[in-house]
Amino acid sequence: MSGRWSLGSEVKHSAISGGAMLYDASRVSNLSPSWFDPRHWQGRGELDGDAQGRGATYYIKTGGKRFVLRDYRRGGLMAHVSADRYFWRGGEERTRPFAEWALTYRLHRAGLPVPAPLAARYQHSGSTYVGDIITERLATVGSLTECLRTGALSIVTWVGIGRCIRRFHDLGVCHADLNAHNILLSEEAVYLIDFDRCQLRKAGLWRDRNLVRLRRSLEKITYGLPAERFTEPDWHALLDGYRRPAADRPEAAADQIRPSA
Repeated sequence: MSGRWSLGSEVKHSAISGGAMLYDASRVSNLSPSWFDPRHWQGRGELDGDAQGRGATYYIKTGGKRFVLRDYRRGGLMAHVSADRYFWRGGEERTRPFAEWALTYRLHRAGLPVPAPLAARYQHSGSTYVGDIITERLATVGSLTECLRTGALSIVTWVGIGRCIRRFHDLGVCHADLNAHNILLSEEAVYLIDFDRCQLRKAGLWRDRNLVRLRRSLEKITYGLPAERFTEPDWHALLDGYRRPAADRPEAAADQIRPSA
């Protein structure tokens, strides 16, 4: 991302030891650094499960609200060098948690189907930093991966997935890791999650690469499952949904997610 993000008055910035927190005070007015420590929630009996992926993810249930806490972790070869430390690049707006939080905030305000971002934190030491992000936990049936492991999906659902992806692409949102784990399904909607390293781009071949990446993911997670879990008609239904023009024009939403110069 480039430029400066224009954030609403509800967004607060708070300095902490070695770093800072960015948060939506209208949603988490009582935020403290302890919120980013899963042991804090475990001690209160409010840790509602966890999942291990590219980052360590913890599910929190407190005061009638449900959150997702994600600790940024490295993948690939760099994970052998450091599991959770990233090189400091000269400004907090360039940290992974603050960049993802700001983009997700803009997408949510533009009406796109994403979880509301609640808070982000980084702590800087020497030439590296660590970071975390907290988002709302959506009321969904499950990820696309989980749903396919349970049973086949309807053609209508596949069309809806394609239409959802197209909404993001029309606004220039290039998802860095568009796979079946990062697509969530509810009874009525399709959501995208995990906007770490995502960028806003002009229309280009990256859109096709996004779809190719998703296709590979679907083939991988359905390998060994009954053949009807993912079929060519399913994929064509997704593409049909993707190719349908949106009912509303995206210009107004695009203005909301572009950083100012």
